[in-house]
Amino acid sequence: MIMSETHQTLSPEERARIAWHISTYSPHNGGSCVEAGPLNDGTERVAVRHSKRPDAEVIIYTRAEWEAFLKGVRNGEFDFFG
Repeated sequence: MIMSETHQTLSPEERARIAWHISTYSPHNGGSCVEAGPLNDGTERVAVRHSKRPDAEVIIYTRAEWEAFLKGVRNGEFDFFG
């Protein structure tokens, strides 16, 4: 599966409108995490960022790209270490 990606630097106002989510399986003791959240701009896109660098660039995925990724996760396509 190939995903197109767009690296973007969002303004503080744009970042504030994103409801960022971290997996409940993520370590809460300062571990490196990936956060994702929907852009609330009517475009049905998802922003992804590194939790330790919240002001750095984000990667923006379309709804179709995000749904394809989630389907792959659910089907075990990313179980590299399992």
